Formats: sequence, structure tokens, C-alpha cells
Amino acid sequence: MSGTPSPSAEPIEGRSRLPDRLRRLAPHTFQGRLTVAILAVVALTLGLATVLIINRLDDYFSSQQSIELEQRSQNVASFIKNLADKASSGRPVVTRDGELDVVVQAALADHRSQRLIADELGQANVVITFGWIVPDGEARKFVAAPSAPLQFDLEVPPQAGKTRANGVTSTQMYSSLDVFRPYAFTVTLSDPYTFRANVTGILAAVALFALGLSVLVSAGMARRFTTPLRRLTEASRGLAEGDLTRRVPPGEVRAGSSELAELAIQFNTMADRLQESVEIIRRDRDRSRDFLADVSHELRTPLAALRMFNELLKEGAADDPEARSEFLESSGQQIERLDWLAQNLLELSKLDSGLVLLDLRPDDLRAAVETAVEQTRSASIRRGVGLTVHLPDAPIRVRHDPQRIGQVVANLVANAVKFTPRGGSVGVDVAATADGARIEVVDTGVGIDPSELPHIFERFYRGSRANEARGSGSGLGLAIVRSIVDMHGGTVEVESRVGSGSRFTVTLPRDPRLVAGTPAAERAAVASAADAPPYLMEGSPIEPDAGPANMQETSPTERPQVNPEPAP
Repeated sequence: MSGTPSPSAEPIEGRSRLPDRLRRLAPHTFQGRLTVAILAVVALTLGLATVLIINRLDDYFSSQQSIELEQRSQNVASFIKNLADKASSGRPVVTRDGELDVVVQAALADHRSQRLIADELGQANVVITFGWIVPDGEARKFVAAPSAPLQFDLEVPPQAGKTRANGVTSTQMYSSLDVFRPYAFTVTLSDPYTFRANVTGILAAVALFALGLSVLVSAGMARRFTTPLRRLTEASRGLAEGDLTRRVPPGEVRAGSSELAELAIQFNTMADRLQESVEIIRRDRDRSRDFLADVSHELRTPLAALRMFNELLKEGAADDPEARSEFLESSGQQIERLDWLAQNLLELSKLDSGLVLLDLRPDDLRAAVETAVEQTRSASIRRGVGLTVHLPDAPIRVRHDPQRIGQVVANLVANAVKFTPRGGSVGVDVAATADGARIEVVDTGVGIDPSELPHIFERFYRGSRANEARGSGSGLGLAIVRSIVDMHGGTVEVESRVGSGSRFTVTLPRDPRLVAGTPAAERAAVASAADAPPYLMEGSPIEPDAGPANMQETSPTERPQVNPEPAP
């Protein structure tokens, strides 16, 4: 039937469970598995080495023991032969009836002779059997005499380093050289004292000691090798929990292998970049929050004024021609302010988001500066501020966007006129430099407090000293100036003292595409490598001005170029 279990089902299930049981008993950590692997290799090596050494040493000791016992047997035989020949005094040592000469037997029965034979010469239990040698075909055969063999037992303790080799027996045959009194005898040495030790026990003890030592060494090595992995795990866990400062310590990185050390170094680099990215995102988030708060604040003022004018007109102020005219004029000013604020916000948003295309042209910088100054001349005349511009006689040809650079100059000059009291002066100076050009806007206005200098390029920042000029501004002009200058790869710096005026200095490179690290340089490099024809590649006689004109830039950096201390 289909429901009847197979007879072999239970053994198969038992075999399938065996690997799972072994897997549960095996260590689960990398350090434990590495330790077990090292121990397995050491144990296998020790086992194979022990077996081979035991076999080789056993053969060597057996060979040396046989040689030593043969030498002892020869010494015993030489002593017995001399003793028998001397004691027999010419008589046969072994008679034809197979009897040992009584004098020889008495000499051999002497206690001193027995101790000499057993304890010193043989160093074993010695058995002497006398007899004859008879022909046996081509060989010779020893025939023992009917008399009982002589046995000398070992009585002295072994010498230092020697042990009793129980069960070991060596028998050698010796014959007399006297043809008139022929006889022969055998010397049997049993249970001798030898230097042969218990090789198996010694090697087993050495192997166990080596295995125990290898446990400590392998555990230490495995711990040292896996230290970077543990530190990586701890650092990864810290990063996952939100601690972006967790790193793998450099001292423990070098403790492992080169691959793990390289992995730890790359992890630290990744963590550094991740922390930088998160900090940038946080700063952008905070800046966006502050930006929205500032925009709301700036929009609230003109909207509140318009709401108030509207309510006053509804309540009857419209019947008064003078009040109505004043309210309408004020409303127009607030609407213009809203329009100006919206335009500046839109402009700054385009600059920060990278949606502005710079029309980079190798034009004369003097034209853009002069045009921008003339646009603000009417405002300077209206405020009673003198405005002068100093242009060099020779053209200043740098690659720039004339409209954007004009906007920079116009904003700087407008701010200078706004903060300069009646009767003051504003000067604009343009000069060529070794790397490009320099534009300076100098005024004799109220100046800027040193504590405010690091913040003047921030959006909506108008300083703590509120006055008419600051109150009428949007606080976005200098932020736009910095964004445009950064897009050109230049710098903007300011020097100012309270009551002595300010000096804004703008430096522009000869070609923004040649400034390392700027978006224009990166885009120009990509365009040159991907789309440029052969005559525009490196080594071409064509001038760099022949390259693409429009460059799309990314948002500028956030670090303003200001002087930390006021100029003397």
C-alpha cells in the first residue's frame, strides 16, 4: 500500500539529521570556525607526522638494539670460551657422551662469573647451551648436548637511561676453533636492558602538548585576524543606529590581513563621506527652513501694509482725496517691493539649482562694468552720491557672462550708493591681473561692523544696525553676487570699517573652464573628451576660446570670502 512506510525510511531520515546535528555542534562565529580549521590542520599534521616518526624510529631502534645485543652476545661468548678453555686444561669441554666438563661447569657456576656474564657482559637473562655442530647437507646444524643448559638471571638494576625490554630475545651460535676438541654453544639473551624508550608514549605526549599549544596559538591568531571584522561589525551597527562618528580604529585595522585592513580603510572612507553627505543634507535642510522663514517674514511686511491700506480705504479713507492718494502711492511701493523680492528670489533659486546657463564669452570686461555703472548712475544722482568709474585703456579680455557680471557690478554699486550718505562718493575700478581681472567697488559710507562681515553674503541678512537703507532692501543682493562669482570660479572679498566705508573686491579667472574643481571645468572636460572634433583636442593650434560657450553650473559653495578682521 502507498501508506506503508519503507523499511529504509528511518535510516535515511537518521542520516539526514546527522549533518544538522553536527552543524549545530560546530561553531557559528568566523573566529570559532577559523580556530577549528587551524586546529584541524595542526592535528592532522601532528597525526601523520607521529605515525611516520613512530614507524621510522621503531625500525631505527630495533636495528640499533639488534646490533647492541649481538655485541653483548659476542662478549659473553668470548668470556665463556676463554673460561672453558682455561678450566678444561686440554680436556674436551663437552665429552662424547654429551656431558659438560665438571671443572668448566664449576667455573661457570661461580657466582662472580654468573654476575659478570648476566649483569655486566650480557645485561640480560643469559642462557648457555653447549653441544656440537654436525653437517646437514651443505649447511651445518647445532645439536645440543643432553646436559641441561646453564641459565644466569639478571639481578642488578638498570643503569640511568636504560629500561627492561621484556619479550626481546637474541640467540647466537658460536663454535670452538680447536679441531682436536671441537664443541659449540649458543648464547641466548632475553629481557635485556636497553636504551630504547617508549617512543609511542613520548611522541603522544609531545603531540598532546603541541596540540594544546596550537589551541592557544590558533585562538590568538584567529582573534587577531578577525579583529577588523568585529570592529567593522560594531562600526556598521553604530552607523545603522545613527551614530555617524563610528569608525574602525586604525591600530586594529593593521592587526588583520591586508585584505581586511583595506576593507576597513574603505569602510572608514565610506563612513566619512556618508557623514559629510548627511551633514550637507542637514545644512541644506536647515538653510531651506531658514530660507522659508525669511521669505515668510519678508512677504508678511508688504502684505500686512497692503491689508491695512485696504481696510482703511474700506472704512472711509477713500473719501479723503489726500489720504487715498497717499495710500495708493504706499500700496504701489509695497507692490514694487513684492515684485522686486519675487524677482530676486526667483533669480537666486535659479542660481542655486543650476538652471542658469552662463553665456561665457571672451569679451572685453570693461563694457559689462561700464554698462552696469551707468544703470545705477541715476540713483546715485538722486541720493547726492558721487559715482566714478576707472577703466584701463587696454581691453581686458576674459571669458565671462557679460549680463551676469553686469548684475554683480550693479548690485555692488547699488548697495554702495544705498549705504553712502549724501555728499559721499562711490568708485569702481577695473584692472587686469596675471590670472584674469579684478573689479573693486569702494564707498565712503557707514561701513560694516566686524561681527557682521561673515554674514553679509547670507540671504535676507541686513545687519543689526537698522537704518533706512537696510530696511528698504531685500537682503538678497550680495547672495546673488556671491553665487554668480562662484559660478565663474572667482572670489569676492570685503574690507570695511564702521564709519570709513567698505571695499568689495571681485576677482575673475581668465577662463572659468580652466579653474580646477569648478563645474565649468568639469563640464568642459567632459565635452572635450566626448564631442570635440580632432582639431579641438589637446595639442591643437586652435585657441581655448574656440570651445563651447554656454556652461550649465551647479549651486555655489557656502563659504563667503570675507576678511576676519577689519582693515586698518
